[in-house]
Amino acid sequence: MRRTVKQLGAALGAAMFTVAAYAAAPQNYPNRPVRMIVPFPPGGTVDVVARVVSPALSERLGQPIVIDNRGGANAIIGTDLAAKAPPDGYTLLIVPAGHAITPNVTRKLPYDTVKDLSAVGLIGNGVYVLVINPAVPAKTINEFVTYLRSRPGQVNYASTGYGNATHLAGELFNVLAGTNMVNVIYKGGGPALTDVISGQVSALFAGIASSGGHIKSGKLRALGVTTARRAPALPDVPTIAEAGLPGYEVDGWYGVLTSAKVPAAIVKRVNAEINAVVATEDAKQRLLTVGLEARGSTPAEFHKMIVNDIARWATVVKKARIEVQ
Repeated sequence: MRRTVKQLGAALGAAMFTVAAYAAAPQNYPNRPVRMIVPFPPGGTVDVVARVVSPALSERLGQPIVIDNRGGANAIIGTDLAAKAPPDGYTLLIVPAGHAITPNVTRKLPYDTVKDLSAVGLIGNGVYVLVINPAVPAKTINEFVTYLRSRPGQVNYASTGYGNATHLAGELFNVLAGTNMVNVIYKGGGPALTDVISGQVSALFAGIASSGGHIKSGKLRALGVTTARRAPALPDVPTIAEAGLPGYEVDGWYGVLTSAKVPAAIVKRVNAEINAVVATEDAKQRLLTVGLEARGSTPAEFHKMIVNDIARWATVVKKARIEVQ
């Protein structure tokens, strides 16, 4: 009994020390390196965005930021690692807009997308552009819709993964336009672009960074961008909504999360520093090179965006009859 009491007392003491440490964290945070988990392999857009913002964020926080690439399972492995990290603010997670799609196409996640992660803030909005092979006889969104409706199930579009933003962008297009493009999944954007250029597939919702040069050279035809506003990098290309498909919007945002229950003061501090970084001209220009428009937010605004996107993509998945895996 005495041993049990002693063990209980030790456990309570440890718990009180941990709580005290977390409570005190906002005053001296950060006092050691911060880990930023990238739930994708090195070299992809998410990794590039992390490496663009981390040096300036590190300088503002006064501590090194260590990039930790934990790719696999469509970002689930890295995201789960961040969700289960101690709630002390020393583990951050950078995610793309597909973070809000995953819970709608994956039956059992090892974490709750909303409850187990706290929104910290946006970094920027990525723009996708609907490109087609120039041999397709359509120069506008309306002409492309007419072309697709006359060939139900006969026109393919490429995507870079099942259930990701490039896949769901096409399915949302199908739902709103009443068309039936068929998804062809590729392992990456490079092979997908190559096959659209060669005519193996007809269309792709591509990133501007990878497709911009091909659009300018005439190897690809741009019909519209997926965001609510025109992209600064392609000012002459209309939005898909204004070009004939009202209500269409796919925002390829990127943002930072952390584990749930991180003290609000820490979240507020990191959010303020992220906003300061993305407001600099250097960050704006560097993000533009990978097709992102720098944009900050409050934690509450980012949280609301994630929740709204989860609900919106749930509707698209249901209407498109996408199989949940």
